[in-house]
Amino acid sequence: MKTEEDFKNGQVLLIDKPLHWTSFQAVNKLRWSIRKAFGIKKIKVGHAGTLDPLATGLLVICTGKMTKQINTFQGQEKEYTGTITLGSTTPSFDLETEIDNTFETSHITESLIHKTTEQFTGVIQQYPPVFSAIKKDGKRLYEFARAGEDVEIKPREVEISTFEITEIKENKLQFRVICSKGTYIRSLAHDFGKALKSGAHLSELRRTRIGEFKVEDANTPEEFISQLPRF
Repeated sequence: MKTEEDFKNGQVLLIDKPLHWTSFQAVNKLRWSIRKAFGIKKIKVGHAGTLDPLATGLLVICTGKMTKQINTFQGQEKEYTGTITLGSTTPSFDLETEIDNTFETSHITESLIHKTTEQFTGVIQQYPPVFSAIKKDGKRLYEFARAGEDVEIKPREVEISTFEITEIKENKLQFRVICSKGTYIRSLAHDFGKALKSGAHLSELRRTRIGEFKVEDANTPEEFISQLPRF
């Protein structure tokens, strides 16, 4: 069992974030639990890479002196699996917002789907979603979006080393992506729909790896808390 000194000297905790939790909530839950377990007032806890509330999977959470390594972990390659739904779009590019447009999909074949993935591998220019936490003029982009304000978004250079469709069931595409820091899988889904001369949105997302850290080695928040001294 880990001690108070272990957490202060620095731990890297692998957490499988539940659906609907924010990354901030996960960090807060662990921080509160560690403080309660050992009766301490303050301890540094932070995460290395945000996951949206509608995503599940690997969160790398650092405590104590290991929080200095957060930037290093954030910069590492990431792997995701999930589902892209063809034929409709949403303003947020995922299910955070309602469907705003529908599109024809009858022209889309399996061979076209697989061929189109090639456009999105390598170094590409990608526009982040307007419903994102990126700051512009001191405000988060999602603040502009929720207020109905137009805002100019500049593309970013990202690298996608692997983009493969692993299963096709009608308009649902299962995928696996390996990519660089700063890649938005929501934007990838949206752009993939446009490239197919249709529309698409991200309907499911799970982060499976960050660098050498894998989700199969992660604990749920409850499993982590159960390993702490009883408080």
